[in-house]
Amino acid sequence: MPQLSIIIPVFNEVSTLSTVIDSVRSAKLPDIQIVVVDDFSTDGTRELLQGPLGDEIDLVVEHVKNRGKGAALRTGIKAATGDYVVFQDADLEYDPKDLLRMLEILKTGAVDVVYGSRFLNPNIRQISPFWHRVVNRGLTAYSNFYTGLKLTDMETCYKMFPREILQSIELTEDRFGVEPELTAKAAAKGLRFQEIPIEYNRRTFDEGKKIGARDGVRALYVISKYGFVGSDS
Repeated sequence: MPQLSIIIPVFNEVSTLSTVIDSVRSAKLPDIQIVVVDDFSTDGTRELLQGPLGDEIDLVVEHVKNRGKGAALRTGIKAATGDYVVFQDADLEYDPKDLLRMLEILKTGAVDVVYGSRFLNPNIRQISPFWHRVVNRGLTAYSNFYTGLKLTDMETCYKMFPREILQSIELTEDRFGVEPELTAKAAAKGLRFQEIPIEYNRRTFDEGKKIGARDGVRALYVISKYGFVGSDS
């Protein structure tokens, strides 16, 4: 059984996926399982996965239609077999070298969940425009109001859990609403959280970034939904 399963949801990432896989493999992580979920890419990503790159990946799962990041994460979580599970975006924004520190913290048993925070990084002004920081901080503060947590970056991609705990959390959001949903449901279980600062290299919309204004609105709805009606709804 691998020590860490790294779930990479992909949708039209042909220009960056090979570099990301290489970065993960070069991060000196012990005994990993790479799970790539292709969310019906149409730009050549699927062909890349079916070619030589597929030999560098432990498991590739293909969706027969585009379903969204949340749906891809659910597929990956179900397929994961490692003791711990973390999410890795398929672009070049996050540095897999940060995952080793997160894993070492989880293995101590002192906490149940580790989040990698972009906003604990002292170079925050260099990693996102002002409006993006405001939206992220606002959503995180709104989430904290309901969960009672003191997170600085609820929307971060880097969320690491013990596999059995993560697989016990029922997720339903298909798109980016999965971020506040997972945080709310993990908090409702009384899990112990810790954040650490991570590196971050912001990608622009011209470079393929996919999250947009409607996802922010959806995040507000999801936070309110689980705040008002409970984590089991």
